[in-house]
Amino acid sequence: MRAHRLFSLIAAVAVVASPAAFAQQKLVPAQSEIVFVSKQMGVPVEGRFKKFDAQVSFDPAKPDASKIAFTVDIASATLGAPESDAELPKATWFNTAKFPQAAFQSSAVKALGGGKFEVSGKLSIKGASRDVVIPFALTQAGPSTTASGSFALKRLQFKIGENEWADTSMVADDVQVKFKLALSGVGKL
Repeated sequence: MRAHRLFSLIAAVAVVASPAAFAQQKLVPAQSEIVFVSKQMGVPVEGRFKKFDAQVSFDPAKPDASKIAFTVDIASATLGAPESDAELPKATWFNTAKFPQAAFQSSAVKALGGGKFEVSGKLSIKGASRDVVIPFALTQAGPSTTASGSFALKRLQFKIGENEWADTSMVADDVQVKFKLALSGVGKL
């Protein structure tokens, strides 16, 4: 009986200490957002994605062992105007019929100090993939951890806005992506 208890205790410790324990980290979509800002004829225009998901295995004590994967339902993009929203799924812009999701897969996570990190990885949108480095900050309040940050991308590298929309005097090439992701199950910072 003692050996069984000892084995159970060792197994419990192994489960708590294993990377699989981090698999319980979850994105809290209702408290999260992804916003993109582009300029149309010099005027900032803000849009957002309404549907996205993340698979996170993040240990603040060992960020280099962390893995982050992210998917965005591109058809959920909105600029807040029905006529603009009707254009976004078309082949010229996001081509959601052929490319329904954008994806990010981390290759490295690095601590920068003071609750700041950066994640490197591959961002894929509309069939084009690019290496990106995304800085983010973590804050905690009770059981919730929030990762927030922003990064710039060039829309034309991802074929967003083709043909007549490739003219950057109408729609700028630079797009700022801002995110606030609420996560549950992340260990203490």
